[in-house]
Amino acid sequence: MSEFPHHQAETPSGAAGPLNPERRQLLLGGAGLLAGAGLVGLSPRAWAQGSPLPDYVGWKNADALIVHSANTLETKRDAIGRGVLTPSDQLFVRNNLPAPDAGIMQDIEGWEVNIAGVNHPRAITLAELKRIGVETVVSVLQCSGNGRAFFPHGASGTPWTTGAAGCVAWTGVPLREVVRELGGVAEGMNYLTGTGGETIPAGLDPKTVMVERSVPLAALEQAMLVWEMNDEPLSLAHGGPVRLVIPGYYGVNNVKYVRQVAFTAGQTDAAIQATGYRVREVGVSGSPDQPSMWEMPVKSWVTSPLASASPGRTLIYGVAFGGVHGLAGVEVSVDGGSRWAEARFLGPDLGRFAWRPFVLATELAPGEYRLVSRATDDQGQVQPEERVDNERGYGHNGWKDHGVTLTVA
Repeated sequence: MSEFPHHQAETPSGAAGPLNPERRQLLLGGAGLLAGAGLVGLSPRAWAQGSPLPDYVGWKNADALIVHSANTLETKRDAIGRGVLTPSDQLFVRNNLPAPDAGIMQDIEGWEVNIAGVNHPRAITLAELKRIGVETVVSVLQCSGNGRAFFPHGASGTPWTTGAAGCVAWTGVPLREVVRELGGVAEGMNYLTGTGGETIPAGLDPKTVMVERSVPLAALEQAMLVWEMNDEPLSLAHGGPVRLVIPGYYGVNNVKYVRQVAFTAGQTDAAIQATGYRVREVGVSGSPDQPSMWEMPVKSWVTSPLASASPGRTLIYGVAFGGVHGLAGVEVSVDGGSRWAEARFLGPDLGRFAWRPFVLATELAPGEYRLVSRATDDQGQVQPEERVDNERGYGHNGWKDHGVTLTVA
């Protein structure tokens, strides 16, 4: 049984509220650089045969995406581009359960989040959250299985390559400020546990399928309850009306349609936490004593060119991030890692959780080249060469597998 209560709220109804224009942190470049997303969408089950995208993500750019399933869409490697922010219509989608009915977006101001494990627990509406405070933080959103396709043992799950990641601007209230309003975290609590608002299929034990994740209490320092992404209302596809976002942590911990945030003594016993998203050797089942997919490590990869180029001056582009730490630098090699050259960053630095696009200018004669990149975070941790093989293909940040072979002719 769970250590914390589950608040039951009515399905919101009514009209959506206006955009909140306040910001504590201004983004360089202005709102014109932020690609928006509409509040349209239906359940992923309502995917018309022959349609390029499921209805609930019908507003996205189909040309920039790989559709693995109704619940999993990957950004194409060559669609990442050279900007700091990933346009909303190109951002990947990963849902552990089908998205709720679009009706939950009708009264976003009335959406309730139950806050438990604090000294004055209660349910709080989005309208109330907006009055507590507002901040914009740019961070990398990355699925735990990004890079799974490179594992040789054929790990089960979506065969992501590099496109289960993006860099987005989240606007909402820091969770620590909400907790302060409610008297602080209760004594003896060690974890921050978020519960999603997806509909549990009838006849199933909720604990076997529900999205409920626990992270160490230290994550409260950067955790947020957000209602905007890339300067637009948070869409159903990405967890609206309200999402728990923990910059620096893998995507599964950034709980969509969040209905409850609880501070708990132990981790939830929901399967997605107890046995799911656990790093273990190939062939071994998941268990609570194994490492959980929490903080992200340093990572980078090349985004262009990917297959061919003309002889002469060549610009090699990519993206790099430090995970939970800031990014210090990135190097590029055109010979598979024998020799390295320092790349330079492009665009503004939007904070320690954001990625940095990079570029290296080099002269290439006709021939075949293996392009790879490796990043270093501000703690001196260097992106490793090799992956760490594991049963579910999680956490791949090895630079070798992420390389591309370029033909110059």
